[in-house]
Amino acid sequence: MSRGEDAYENFLKGYNCSQSVVLAFSDVIGIEKDKLAVIISGFGGGMGRMREVCGCFSGIVMVLSEVYGYSDPKNIAQKKVLYEKIRAAAEQFKRDNGSIICKELLGLKKPEESAQPEERTPEYYKKRPCPKICKYAAELAEKFITEK
Repeated sequence: MSRGEDAYENFLKGYNCSQSVVLAFSDVIGIEKDKLAVIISGFGGGMGRMREVCGCFSGIVMVLSEVYGYSDPKNIAQKKVLYEKIRAAAEQFKRDNGSIICKELLGLKKPEESAQPEERTPEYYKKRPCPKICKYAAELAEKFITEK
């Protein structure tokens, strides 16, 4: 199974968008899946379902941070590399999806109306592009990793 397919399936299992993408890279990140799911859980639904930055894109940022990130605050060169990768990923994500903002991707006029979690039913999946965007995001993150 590809990472994109894994992210898609993770969403269908009930994980939020950020969890779905990041869990597809648990081997790269090196954190046990249950712990990783907890760490990224608040980024779903555009950060706490506020419908701001797409959770799938937040997942990409976490994966790229693991691969290209830095721990030394004085490592300006590595910071530059990471930020360039994130900006490039954001531009690609926007080109292919129209936005990195959750409410825009969902076409919501009043995002506050969808602030509460919904039951995952067949009707839910019919009105949400989220599983497909999870797949796309994992594939995009993988593309940026293989460039390294």
